[in-house]
Amino acid sequence: MTVNAMNSALQAIQTMATQAADSFEGPVQAQSSGAATAGTFSATLKASLDKISEAQQKAAGESQAFELGAPNVSLNDVMVDMQKANIGFQFGLQVRNKLVSAYNEISQMPV
Repeated sequence: MTVNAMNSALQAIQTMATQAADSFEGPVQAQSSGAATAGTFSATLKASLDKISEAQQKAAGESQAFELGAPNVSLNDVMVDMQKANIGFQFGLQVRNKLVSAYNEISQMPV
């Protein structure tokens, strides 16, 4: 793998991290040099995963409240929140797959 390929893979990972943070309104700290540090990347990734987890917990709670007959929970709200949680989970899964793929590419590079 060439240096150009490695730079493009790194840029793709940084782009995914930025998109993940933007889609979940997580904190993004812009660096003046444009390069992401390990601390900001891990913080952004953790914030995105926390948002996904919160959405899943909210959907599960609303689903349980609806099943128990809570008067202030409608089926529409339950279904929308469950779909939001599912989409967030699928997005997180795809980000994980891309990160694993990039890690595997980098680990197979000759030194």
